[in-house]
Amino acid sequence: MSLKKHNLFSYGTLQQDNVQIENYGRLLAGVKDSLKEYKLDKLKITDAKVLKASGKEYHPIALKTNNTSDTVEGTIFEITENELIETDKYEVNDYKRILEAFVSGKKAWIYVPQTE
Repeated sequence: MSLKKHNLFSYGTLQQDNVQIENYGRLLAGVKDSLKEYKLDKLKITDAKVLKASGKEYHPIALKTNNTSDTVEGTIFEITENELIETDKYEVNDYKRILEAFVSGKKAWIYVPQTE
């Protein structure tokens, strides 16, 4: 088991207790933070496991706008290397993971459209 820790920014369903329990077997501790120059849109989810875990057909997706007035609010969670791998599976192929800097100065992984 890897002891390496990662910061993960969630702006959507990973903030739900039931999704955290389903994916990690525990509730995550996190702090609120903001990401500038992004806005939220919706993405239709078709993966049966993700639909069951979240209970939602449409999930938010963060889009880079480069507009300084756009902000996405969410939570930065500290997770393990293994949990990050599980998160990649949960986010399916419609998303890709990138590292971004947040208003707090922290860096964290965030999921954006695969096409960006």
